[in-house]
Amino acid sequence: MLDNLNWWEIGALLLLALLIFGDRLPAVITDGLRLVRNLRNMARNATGDLSRELGTDIQLEDLHPKAFIRKHLLSEEDEAAIRKPLQGVYDNLRADVSGVHNDLKDVANAADLRSNESRPGTATSSPSAPAPRASYDDAT
Repeated sequence: MLDNLNWWEIGALLLLALLIFGDRLPAVITDGLRLVRNLRNMARNATGDLSRELGTDIQLEDLHPKAFIRKHLLSEEDEAAIRKPLQGVYDNLRADVSGVHNDLKDVANAADLRSNESRPGTATSSPSAPAPRASYDDAT
């Protein structure tokens, strides 16, 4: 859950929590953990009730509507029939996107100065210095 936070960010969050809640911080942490535990128990009870009512084994991940329909209401043939018209469109779109990606790579490689310098027949001299800019004092 906190995989994208490093130790400094976690420490800063703890310090911020300590500043906000002060001496009530242990009570707030206890209440938060109790809330999470109650939510897990409610979800476990709901999946148990659904499993009993439907007569199938339902996991917590199956409560997502798409996963529920795919697992319990559609057969493999029905799912294939639904996917078939869209598969051609998906394949065409994927081919177009990969073509554009390859074209962009070719343009980037052609514009890359380092690759231009390494080609035979090109000058290896350093680029010329930019011309000095005219200042306001020079014009007056």
